[in-house]
Amino acid sequence: MTKLSVNINKIATLRNARGGDIPNIVQSAIDIQEYGAQGITIHPRPDERHIKYQDAYDLKPIVTTEFNIEGNPIQKFIDLVIDIQPAQVTLVPDAIDAITSNAGWDTVNNQSFLKEVVSEFQRNNIRTSIFMDTDLSLIEAAAKTGTDRIELYTEAYAVAYAKGNKEGINPYVEAAKYASILGLGLNAGHDLSLDNLQFFVKEIPSILEVSIGHALISEALYFGLENVVNMYLQKLK
Repeated sequence: MTKLSVNINKIATLRNARGGDIPNIVQSAIDIQEYGAQGITIHPRPDERHIKYQDAYDLKPIVTTEFNIEGNPIQKFIDLVIDIQPAQVTLVPDAIDAITSNAGWDTVNNQSFLKEVVSEFQRNNIRTSIFMDTDLSLIEAAAKTGTDRIELYTEAYAVAYAKGNKEGINPYVEAAKYASILGLGLNAGHDLSLDNLQFFVKEIPSILEVSIGHALISEALYFGLENVVNMYLQKLK
């Protein structure tokens, strides 16, 4: 079964809107794990507009499932991840002013840099994943960095699916097959939801983990957080 890692950035956004500690990030992560999620994902950005760097330290002792930290590997981020020692780090090439992640890595032009970063994390026994589009040549270049996994950037699939175009899955199927040939583990994330998740993992059963935040937290406003986590787990079965 594909694992569900819940991205809790949006919970932090809500907390930060009032400047206090409600909702509490640590308690939210504890509850989400108790509801059955197999992982917690955070994506700290330099401006700390949602997850703060201190949150990573606060979460470290209570994440008993899989802790996944995403981000652009600037030095401050690298230092944080090595200090925290999560199970997985996901490298995302988001610009400092990006509202959300909007592209995968150019692993050809950034191969030397990524290889160095991947090696540093692996020396610290942290599994690495690189956020990727479905371009097969870029996936091949990703494999040459030595990364353990790639995470397929699924926004294009989600947009196509919402328009009734199920053929939008095809590039992802091909990318998954090629990743498998290259020996890469496969994650996926971005705009996956209760509507489109089941079809995605049915067509690509090799997905090891999905990271879902915005849609899940939004859906929780209507169905409740515990219900929504379990609804996602049912979709993944």
